Amino acid sequence: MPIGVLVASDRASAGLYVDRGGPAIEEWLGRALVTPFRSVYRLVPDDRAAIAAALADLADRERCTLILTTGGTGPAPRDVTPEATRDVIARELAGFGEAMRQASLREVPTAILSRQLAGTRGRSLIINLPGKPASIATCLAAVFPAVPYCLDLIGGDRLETDPAFCAACRPGA
Repeated sequence: MPIGVLVASDRASAGLYVDRGGPAIEEWLGRALVTPFRSVYRLVPDDRAAIAAALADLADRERCTLILTTGGTGPAPRDVTPEATRDVIARELAGFGEAMRQASLREVPTAILSRQLAGTRGRSLIINLPGKPASIATCLAAVFPAVPYCLDLIGGDRLETDPAFCAACRPGA
């Protein structure tokens, strides 16, 4: 199963910084999922059009049922990942952003500045994550129990989690 991992970073895309967000996502998924998956990795600058194009490509051409972004969710002028995500999704799922901010606020008061969101494009679920590896883990732990059921509801691929690490919630299952 392909899972999209999109990193939005001017510095990393220019080779000035080694991306740590993408590997943090892949490591977390490796612990959480029992479903075999392969990452489809994209590294783009903090550019709204480039981010939107990469998201659309991951959903439409690569057929990634799940797409996780990292970076570009703060209040700085170049942080445009949420706007690019809104450009390509059909439906926003506000509860994801609310849950991620709530979990992050337990760890750091500046989490209120984060603008993560999630939404669907066809049979793909797109979730914006922060850029720091520790924050990525916090946010994924907060929302991932609902991800497999969301994918079921939108007709995406079936994901199974390791209940010892992350128990999926499927009502009625």
